[in-house]
Amino acid sequence: MKKIVYAAALLASLYSCKTTQNLTSKDQPIITKIDLVNVTDDKVKVIVDPAKITTEEISFFIPKTVPGTYSTDNYGRFIENFKAYDYDGNELTFTHQDDNTWTISNAKALDKVSYEVNDSYDIEGENDVFSPAGTNIDADQNFMLNLHGFVGYFSKLQEEPYRIEIVRPDNLIAGTSLTAITRDENPDDNFSTDTYNVGRYFEVTDHPIMYAKPDTTSFDVQGMKVLLDVYSPNGKFSAQDIKPGIEKMISAQKKFLGDINDTEKYAILLYLSDLQKKDARGFGALEHHTSTTVVLPETMQKEQLDESMKDVVSHEFFHIVTPLSVHSNEIHYFDYNDPKMSKHLWMYEGVTEYFANLFQINQGLISNQDFYDRMSEKIASSMNFDDTVPFTVMSENILTDEYKDSYYNVYQKGALIGMALDIRLRELSDGKMGILDLMKKLSKKYGKDKPFNDDDLIGDIVALTYPEIQSFFDKYVTGETPIPYNEFFAKVGLEEKSIMVNTSYFLNGQVPYIDGDPASGELFFRKGIGFNTFLEKLGVEGGDIIKTINGTEYTIQNVYALITGSQSWGEGDDIEMVIERDGEEVTLSAKASQPQAEETSITEMDLPADSPKVKLREAWLKN
Repeated sequence: MKKIVYAAALLASLYSCKTTQNLTSKDQPIITKIDLVNVTDDKVKVIVDPAKITTEEISFFIPKTVPGTYSTDNYGRFIENFKAYDYDGNELTFTHQDDNTWTISNAKALDKVSYEVNDSYDIEGENDVFSPAGTNIDADQNFMLNLHGFVGYFSKLQEEPYRIEIVRPDNLIAGTSLTAITRDENPDDNFSTDTYNVGRYFEVTDHPIMYAKPDTTSFDVQGMKVLLDVYSPNGKFSAQDIKPGIEKMISAQKKFLGDINDTEKYAILLYLSDLQKKDARGFGALEHHTSTTVVLPETMQKEQLDESMKDVVSHEFFHIVTPLSVHSNEIHYFDYNDPKMSKHLWMYEGVTEYFANLFQINQGLISNQDFYDRMSEKIASSMNFDDTVPFTVMSENILTDEYKDSYYNVYQKGALIGMALDIRLRELSDGKMGILDLMKKLSKKYGKDKPFNDDDLIGDIVALTYPEIQSFFDKYVTGETPIPYNEFFAKVGLEEKSIMVNTSYFLNGQVPYIDGDPASGELFFRKGIGFNTFLEKLGVEGGDIIKTINGTEYTIQNVYALITGSQSWGEGDDIEMVIERDGEEVTLSAKASQPQAEETSITEMDLPADSPKVKLREAWLKN
């Protein structure tokens, strides 16, 4: 009854005359209202109310692409029932030009637009939207508001301020790094209104908000307040469960960064997906200036969850260095519907991923050998891509069909570029300067409010470091020469050796033995790679399609259950796998045993402690 009364009030506001219609955009922010109380058919109502429009025609956009995803997602696909109204409540005509664009005629009379938003999490396959950049609408339970999926912008008004008013049930609270300027509570009606002000549209998209029942905690790290908000639909994990690992990790990251970071408040929004229903399936995280959204499966064991959080959150947190503090015009003035991509993914994602590994050895969280093994895995993974493609060319064209499938390599070769550059800088400076020092110099030269010209970055790096660094970039970043890793490892007293290492049944570190067909949902063993000892004993061949294992059918939908379930196989257990090979079903069987694979391992040379190479290695890893 109370909600019906409120719905009537909202409807009245939609058709009411604006009393401030003569104000210019400088006098009034763009007001956005998001209704999380009256959810109908799993859709949320949104109203966007600009100041007086002075042009005859104006376009309203929902983003096609957002920063950090490097993919075309067309969030306008999730918008329904779009309408534009004049000041008397009459509908204005418009054309829906493409998924993300609505062009409104007679725009001088425009009062506001309204529309309904579908979420991406409960759509089969999520329409290829990466879950941490996606949206969730689960009435009275959870709303994942990646605001680029809910709030649009008007042409040429992206730099205008926004006021965001969110009406939400009283039992749900906001997880966000934003601070509400007002929080109007209506206890008799079981809803409240949270109001936020931001300076421009980029700040709208840069501040995700997760509404859920209270499960939060916080801690302070060297003057920075860290907020942790958790949504676990079946109550398997709580914020308090996850806090110790996150606090230890971020404390180490802050110590590693030193004075490069002055963030005062940082929010981690963790959404745990329920794999027993249609829910988010794209696991990982997405960075923002002062927060990160994380999506992981709720079925994880505590140790696995802690490890995954350490990997993904540490990566996202280091994005406060780049691209959030050091970035090009393409990033700073991001065009959400006609994006121009920067050439420097090697830095934005590669150096960030490198830092996410380097800080762990630097702060004593992992051993030297653990770090070497991680870099060795990245070398192996990077060899699945064309090693002669200039990284700047791939980066600038990452949204094209030719290069979009190479994006995963930014976490592999991109990180290795960072590693090689780090070693080279240490060599030239006799151990005194590394890549973190370089990033500090770039942060001081630029900063979050001063972007660089894309073509100037490498020259600026050379000017801040050594003339020899120009040759490094000419060969290995803008050029076609593969990085001679052994030469770089030798500088710091490392060498490669072939050894047998333990693997998982279906994964070798970060390299999977299986893949999936999105169209059919089938899982199959990859061709052209070597298998571990167990799969060889089982008789697996590249291209074999997995039908069942010990009577359970497996597809893309439950592949995570296969990976985690295999970890509980005991030595000597009977494993029976039915596969399809050349159109015929074949049954394979073997006793479970610890899988091993031959790998090239990076190891330390037998050198005296006072060797220049050992001293350079210590400077590289520990300074």
